[in-house]
Amino acid sequence: MNILLKLLGLLVAVGFVVRGVAEPFLIDLTDPSTYSGHWGGPSLAGVLTVSFGPAVLAGMYLYGSVVRWRRREVVSSGR
Repeated sequence: MNILLKLLGLLVAVGFVVRGVAEPFLIDLTDPSTYSGHWGGPSLAGVLTVSFGPAVLAGMYLYGSVVRWRRREVVSSGR
């Protein structure tokens, strides 16, 4: 069960990062009608904050997961 939750957390985090990276390419930054209906709209700053905020937090979670995994791997190998 613990492994399943960790895997689910990693998948959700990757999804947030992909969404945050893709958002500026999916909307026309010069046309407010393309992003006014999105979460955080109608302002561009709000839309980008709602997209990039979770992406940054998810990136930090992924980085911490990799660091913990690498540290555990080094300790278990006896180096």
